Amino acid sequence: MRNAINLPTATSSETNNNRIDEIYNLIMSQGTDAILPAFRILMNEAMKTERSEALNAAPYERNDERLGYANGFKPKTIATSLGKITLDIPQARGMSFFPQSLEKGMRSERSLKLAIAEMYVNGVSTRKVSDITEQLCGFDISSTQVSNLAKLLDEDLERFRNRELGCFKYIQFDAIYEKMRHSGSVSSLPILICIGIDPLGKREVLGVSASLSEAEIHWRKFMLSLQKRGLRGIELITSDDHPGIRQAVKSVFPSVAWQRCQFHMAQNAQSYAPKKSMRLEIGQAVRNIFNSPTIEDANNFIDKARVKYRDSAPEFIKWLDDNIEEGLVVYRFPKEHRIKIRTSNCLERVNKEIRRRTKVAGLFPNESSCLRLVTAVLQEIHETWATEPPYIKILDVI
Repeated sequence: MRNAINLPTATSSETNNNRIDEIYNLIMSQGTDAILPAFRILMNEAMKTERSEALNAAPYERNDERLGYANGFKPKTIATSLGKITLDIPQARGMSFFPQSLEKGMRSERSLKLAIAEMYVNGVSTRKVSDITEQLCGFDISSTQVSNLAKLLDEDLERFRNRELGCFKYIQFDAIYEKMRHSGSVSSLPILICIGIDPLGKREVLGVSASLSEAEIHWRKFMLSLQKRGLRGIELITSDDHPGIRQAVKSVFPSVAWQRCQFHMAQNAQSYAPKKSMRLEIGQAVRNIFNSPTIEDANNFIDKARVKYRDSAPEFIKWLDDNIEEGLVVYRFPKEHRIKIRTSNCLERVNKEIRRRTKVAGLFPNESSCLRLVTAVLQEIHETWATEPPYIKILDVI
């Protein structure tokens, strides 16, 4: 809270006393029934105070250092554990403002949207949805409200998928598969996902798309859509060795360096062991290369592996010679960044959370229902990342 704002003492004192008297009278006359109205008064006052601090000026104050102007209020109904409540959201002109004190009050609304998304996935009845929302949010919901909120949900998710992007230093691509009914049978639906790290080191979910396959044409279409939305400034792309991704990256981002995921490479190397007992040993040999502090040390480990396995595992050596350079691109970048950009593990953790949330669905009725739930989960992850410290401390690197 800034102390620079000097609220008019008499007016401020009178207002505070009036609010206290109002809350006191409510409690005296209504008892516990006054909790929700009292909460509304407190929230409205807190948001007005927050707006004044953001503007660097109290209401009606003449101030050359103000950053914007108050612009009235907008009513918004939110769901709380106490019930629904309509608040007066302060608006501002000349600057972007949204009261952070409202975030906790909107958690029930986000929970409701996700509940509706899962309802569409599972074909749950309106009665069951009502039971879910009553547990999550403390109120019932009608079939008409379900339809209206579902429409709002889809509009919100569509805006998220198509929002304007910007500069991102590092991006990662991957796909997960979900089961879907298609033409009377069950098929695997690839969900293409991209995440990025911006110039400040913060993570964002950049895009998601449901596709008929992981063929190059679908990856290329997905990457072009990211470009069209303003994605630029990319210095490194990390992904596994899927042919569709590789070909699309070469076509859409020909001048951007591509790092093959080191984790997947170490796993892949084990399949070239001549016998089962050597798999862990060969996997460790590749990890030793990737864990080297410098490119010179990495090349030394490569030379040692060639000598050690030339006769005992010739197929592994051939694989090493053909592929290892694709795993060493990350050495062109700052050492402090490598641990976060040398694999697609960050995106793998995202995929794990998606699978945890979609597991209850089992089988999706169609492509749109799958995309709806996956996007809702990704939007939630994206919002969580926005509140966290930078994933990579880019500005600290000289």
